[in-house]
Amino acid sequence: MTEVTITPLPAAPLHAFEIWSDPQAVAARFKAAKGFPLPAMGQSASQDGLTLIRFEPTVWLIEGDPEGLDAVLGEDGALTAIGGGIVRVRVSGPGWRRLLMEGGVFDAESAAFAPGCSAATVIDHVNIRLHVASAETCIVYVPASFSQDIIQFWSDAGARQVMRCGASD
Repeated sequence: MTEVTITPLPAAPLHAFEIWSDPQAVAARFKAAKGFPLPAMGQSASQDGLTLIRFEPTVWLIEGDPEGLDAVLGEDGALTAIGGGIVRVRVSGPGWRRLLMEGGVFDAESAAFAPGCSAATVIDHVNIRLHVASAETCIVYVPASFSQDIIQFWSDAGARQVMRCGASD
């Protein structure tokens, strides 16, 4: 049987950290200010309650307190609050990867998509962001306007998976 728990998470401070120019200088200022490097494409990094998740070539999702990041960017980018438009959803349990394949175009079942990895993809025609928090958990960032529909889509897909698994037992 496929076991998955779908849990909408409480609101959290979320920001887009976008670099427009001089990425090497911004990366150096970030490392000097925060003590760890900006994560590579498709990766995340956390320290002292600040998590950066890189989904796009020049954009990171910041979860946590962004204090000091405006100065790090200077004139080379922007820090934008986006928490009001995003719902975080924890998808956990042994079947989370299979569930995220339903209606999706990204291979969430790949062993290379491991803890600390991230991806921008589409599921059921909705642009979402995935962040593998652990072997058993993925945090999904969904536009607020689609959150109820995508959660219902996953709930229905999970029920279909259980029925298919139960029928073959």
